Amino acid sequence: MDISAIEGQELWAVEFVSDYLRLHFADSGGAAGPMLTLYTWPHLLLSDFSLAYGEPEYRNGVCAQIGETVAKASLEEFEALTVEFESGTVIALSLREEDLDGPEAGSYSEDGSGENEEEF
Repeated sequence: MDISAIEGQELWAVEFVSDYLRLHFADSGGAAGPMLTLYTWPHLLLSDFSLAYGEPEYRNGVCAQIGETVAKASLEEFEALTVEFESGTVIALSLREEDLDGPEAGSYSEDGSGENEEEF
């Protein structure tokens, strides 16, 4: 699956829902763009350390990426999802079967509507 449409987009909003995370992206003019929904909690890789869900400052670290522009994004099926921001911070999610909480790790909607989501 190609998620490169989020490259050059800003992280516009972060939603922490009961047991998943939703990342909304927008272009520099604020027009709504792609959306990633992650059913398994990703790691946040910062320059000096990493944060995992449940650790102090995890939510703050993820929310601190709001307004940051995506430099590179990739989804390698059965391997990993990575979203790297221009600041160097990376949101990373293992897609290996042994690391997943369920049959799907998440979904991607290129137009952000959620109606045409593709699961991965």
